[in-house]
Parts: sequence; C-alpha cells; structure tokens
Amino acid sequence: MVSVYNQSISVSKKIHTTEFKLWKFISSPGYLNSSHPFCKENKIISWNKKSHIDQLIYLNNLKYIREFIIWNENEGYTLLIGEKNKKKSKVNWKISSINKETYLTITVYPYFLSSYPKIISFLPYKLYIRPKLEEYLKSVLKGINWYLEKGEKVPRNAFGKHSWFS
Repeated sequence: MVSVYNQSISVSKKIHTTEFKLWKFISSPGYLNSSHPFCKENKIISWNKKSHIDQLIYLNNLKYIREFIIWNENEGYTLLIGEKNKKKSKVNWKISSINKETYLTITVYPYFLSSYPKIISFLPYKLYIRPKLEEYLKSVLKGINWYLEKGEKVPRNAFGKHSWFS
C-alpha cells in the first residue's frame, strides 16, 4: 500500500570512509544491528540479487518491514518502510562524493498526513513531523559513521532517545 507523497525530509552527512566501503556496508544484510541507534533487531526476510526485504524491530518493539524497490549498485537504493499491511513511507538512500569526501543522504517521503491537502497538513508537518524525522535521520547517519569510523557497534540511544522509536 503506497501513498501519494507530497512532502519530503532530507538529511546528508559526511561519512568518514570510501564510497565503496559505505556501499559494501549499507548493502549488507542485517547492517542495522551494528549501526542503528534505535534498532533492537534487524531480521532478514529475503536478501539476494532479486529481492531485498528485512524487518526492523525498534527498541520500543515497533516492527517495520523494509522492502527495497530500487537497487543501484554502489550508488544507493529506494525502499518502502512501514508496518506490515499498512501505509508505507518511501525512503531514498544516496551515496555521493564531493571533493573526494563521501556523503550519505537519506530522503524520506513520509506517509503521515499524505492523504490530506498540503494546506491542512503544512503546520503539523512543519512543526512536528519534520523535526522528529530530521532528529531520527541525523541519529541514523551518525550511527553509520560511528560504526564505519570506530568499527564498534553503536550503543542503543547513543545520540539521545527518540519518542517514536526508543
């Protein structure tokens, strides 16, 4: 069940590694177990050349299915994420290089309020959803950088608790 997306939130972070190593990491099965600060468990449902699907169980036991719909080797991917048999948000992960530095950008097209006209959803989106998702995405990106830089599993809630996922 895919929604029509009328808003997006995008966060980028310099990742202290090569594009190749970043891709190798974010395309590996179960990588969220090592890097995601709000992940209790990242279970693989299907992970092969034709299908990439996993389940992300958050610290608060919320269970989201991630179904990868576009897979661009060494560049990034697009996935749908949400609870089983419910509305899904679309998420783009993109690796880029600027002046020989590696960046990862995550853009979320949330399903929250997507069925409402922009004029009605604007304030709740701007004042509540956007700040919460930006906070979340910054923590996810910090976690990936932490793991790739230190080689250590990211402690849970390492960058602060999140009211939706902790």
